[in-house]
Amino acid sequence: MNLAEGIQIVSFAILAATTIGAALGVVLFNQIVYSAFLLGGVFISIAGLYILLNADFVAAAQVLIYVGAINVLILFAIMLVNKRYDFEPVANRWVRQVSTAVVCLGVFALLSTTVLATPWAISTASTVTAESTTVIIGKHFFSDFLLPFELASVLLLMAMVGAIILARRDFIPDQISTATEPPQTALTLPERPRELTPAASNATESSN
Repeated sequence: MNLAEGIQIVSFAILAATTIGAALGVVLFNQIVYSAFLLGGVFISIAGLYILLNADFVAAAQVLIYVGAINVLILFAIMLVNKRYDFEPVANRWVRQVSTAVVCLGVFALLSTTVLATPWAISTASTVTAESTTVIIGKHFFSDFLLPFELASVLLLMAMVGAIILARRDFIPDQISTATEPPQTALTLPERPRELTPAASNATESSN
């Protein structure tokens, strides 16, 4: 085993331990804020695993989308939650706990079987340095898949406009005013009272 393979194995062991430890912290911590920060650590560790697999674009997307967007959104949602009451006891809670344990054990058994059945031999053949996947994906985005890329951009813009409209729905009047009804002032801002100018007072004093 040469030095490069040793560094890869050590890096994989560190990233795997960090991912498992942070994931356990997400589940076991009582403070939701700590769990959200540890979730960001899980995402960053998974991005490191992608880098070891030479998937640089997937690693960058992992950091930008999951850490920079989804994890921040979760933090904002946690901070904006108004927690004014304690959790009430759930009826038949043991049924849910048993069901969760059965599902977790089944997933663990499936993953363990996959790990034991997969050949993990490291190839010693010389690999040719290929072009970066980011450059290849960028070329495909702006050549072969330009139309789907632009359509996805338009769909995201429509979703953003729809979210803004739903957020400002309380400012829209429920009924459209007709000619017989007085005009509604739901969309108008209250005017400030106009201050009297001193010119009018000076004019009255000069006339006297």
